Amino acid sequence: MCLAIPMKIVEIKGDRAIVSSSGLRREIGLQLLSGVKTGDYVVVHAGFAIERLDEERARETLAIMKEAGIK
Repeated sequence: MCLAIPMKIVEIKGDRAIVSSSGLRREIGLQLLSGVKTGDYVVVHAGFAIERLDEERARETLAIMKEAGIK
């Protein structure tokens, strides 16, 4: 099963970014999206940002995942 996680970009370094969600921080690739900036929410799958989300949708998705026991 594959799972993509909404995460917030906290730092951008070229085509890489540091993202955060539920206290977890990861470095990911931004090669599949253009125009993202610090503070944006992105869907992360297999180490890459694959979609940009608005903050409301990201928070709703994270709440549903938490309710389902997925951190």
